[in-house]
Amino acid sequence: MALLLHIDTALEKAFVGLSRNGLLLGEFENAVQYDHAAFVQPAIRRILDKCNFSMNDIDAVGVTIGPGSYTGLRVGMASAKGICYALNKPLVTVTTLDVMAAAAIEAFPGFDAYCPMIDARRNEVYTALYKPAMKVVLLPHAAMLSVDFFAQELQHEKILFFGSGASKWKQMDVFASNASFEKVTYSGKHLAECLLKSFKDNLFCNLAYTEPLYIKDVHFGRQKKTE
Repeated sequence: MALLLHIDTALEKAFVGLSRNGLLLGEFENAVQYDHAAFVQPAIRRILDKCNFSMNDIDAVGVTIGPGSYTGLRVGMASAKGICYALNKPLVTVTTLDVMAAAAIEAFPGFDAYCPMIDARRNEVYTALYKPAMKVVLLPHAAMLSVDFFAQELQHEKILFFGSGASKWKQMDVFASNASFEKVTYSGKHLAECLLKSFKDNLFCNLAYTEPLYIKDVHFGRQKKTE
């Protein structure tokens, strides 16, 4: 039996949940992004109490590694690592794009490929490309949007685009007969399923060296010189 605590603070909504053998036992959600840091620890205590488990009962901690909000990713990773260090539990991770793709494949079967897109501000998105069996065709990366984005792939395949970045791209008057757009939301159910696979495959992370998947570096504005 694999009892996993999962933490997801990567995007606008945060989730803290508990799953057993990939089945979600319960979760709590926070929809106020700037409150994610204050939400996580109380939510962990609440979900364990609700499901009648103690922290020592869990077999591993899972966390979404990114891409997503820089602050949100740090909150989730720090919380997950802290528990793993304190209790000597393994850490497993999954990318935000993986979980989005898993939800889309379940909700909208029948496409040749699935393309989650997260708004990365300006004209960029974080994206990847998946086949229906969750085979990664293009690894997570940052891309610049244009009207001919994914033009080569769309010549041969029907692709579903979804996520905050897809909404932004659609507004550029994209026309491609093989491109479809849908609203896709994921939950702890999809996160639990993805994390269980990593747990079963023993894809445990090194606590000292595992970092969020930022993809892009954090840039700070350069101060103007004063005479």
